[in-house]
Amino acid sequence: MIESIHGEFEMIKNFRDAFVLADFNNRYLDYFDIYHYIVGDYSGGLLRLKGFNDSNYQTIPDYLIESCAPNCAYYILRNPHFNINKVIAD
Repeated sequence: MIESIHGEFEMIKNFRDAFVLADFNNRYLDYFDIYHYIVGDYSGGLLRLKGFNDSNYQTIPDYLIESCAPNCAYYILRNPHFNINKVIAD
């Protein structure tokens, strides 16, 4: 488990040691609480975050191929504090 200022997350994959806690803490927004999975990748030296739910998490490999630089550093986190109430309220 990864402990951040935004709560705990389960590390699913950390390709090329991409996870940097300080970068994650700075980039994460409460908006991501609505997602079960969060993919972080580095493009041009900047961390990009993208959220996925149970209905589309199987598209993560497609996202990595189509939207990320080849062989880029990335990580996949599972969000155990997924908040369904935020999805309903929006």
